[in-house]
Amino acid sequence: MGFTVSKLDHAVLYCSDVAKSKTFYTGVFGMKVVVDAQGMCLLRAGSDEQHHDLGLFPAHHGEKATRGGPGLFHLAWKVNSIDELAEARKVLQEAGALTGESSHGATKSLYGVDPDNNEFEIAYTIPREDWGQWENSGIVEPLDWQAELEKYGNK
Repeated sequence: MGFTVSKLDHAVLYCSDVAKSKTFYTGVFGMKVVVDAQGMCLLRAGSDEQHHDLGLFPAHHGEKATRGGPGLFHLAWKVNSIDELAEARKVLQEAGALTGESSHGATKSLYGVDPDNNEFEIAYTIPREDWGQWENSGIVEPLDWQAELEKYGNK
């Protein structure tokens, strides 16, 4: 084997309105603008170790993505605690962007869409020692907020 990738470096989305998408990702996700020039925008998530995490470029025809069509399914963004995931839920609800939530066993996830209908996931991974039966499974179950906050939340 020639090489192994370790993680996603960044993602780039075609947007029908770059300014509207920039407002969404900076306002809802709290991303910082790194570059805003020549009709495109590069954004950075929480860590300053990465130059940029998300690029926003103008779509050739200004069209929104068709959910369920060929192409990207979703981007997944990580948070470091169940409390942050609960806060993200509130912010996404206020922005009208939350479309679903689920437990995948080892991960707890929220789903939403940006202004161009691109789907994203915000995920919290439970501690490795708790993966157990979920190590090699791909379940989708309702997210029990009370149980998850009691078990993994700040007390």
